[in-house]
Amino acid sequence: MAEIGTYLKKHTEALVKDVGIEAACQITGKSKATLGRYYSDNAEHADRFMPVDAVAKLEESSSYPHVTSALADLKKISLSYDDRKPNSPSSGGVNADVIALSQRFAMLMSEYQSAMEDGIITVNEAKRLLRETVNLQHVLIDMKLHLEEESG
Repeated sequence: MAEIGTYLKKHTEALVKDVGIEAACQITGKSKATLGRYYSDNAEHADRFMPVDAVAKLEESSSYPHVTSALADLKKISLSYDDRKPNSPSSGGVNADVIALSQRFAMLMSEYQSAMEDGIITVNEAKRLLRETVNLQHVLIDMKLHLEEESG
């Protein structure tokens, strides 16, 4: 467990420094001393870690999700970056998500049907299928978040 703690503290420090100590204090409502304890390697602070809500708030302002990435690494999970920048936020909720899901699935099936016409999926066809699969995954994540939001 000590190795995990050291790993998480290192990434917590990187997160605070990425955002800036003063900004991190403002964002989390914590003092410099408290934030410092979260990544201190002193034995007396070995069992102190930043609360997850503070991590989420800081990662919203950071250039990289340092702690989230570290947690994913520990579970051998890879993260992918969603760089979609819609012109306006989705306000349709679950109904709009179901429509988007249907459209994205149709796009994936169309790409698959095209790729399989000759019985061989080429590298370019595989890349297009992968892109559509990732887009479908994004819609599912949006839908999951909307469902969680609506279920309160």
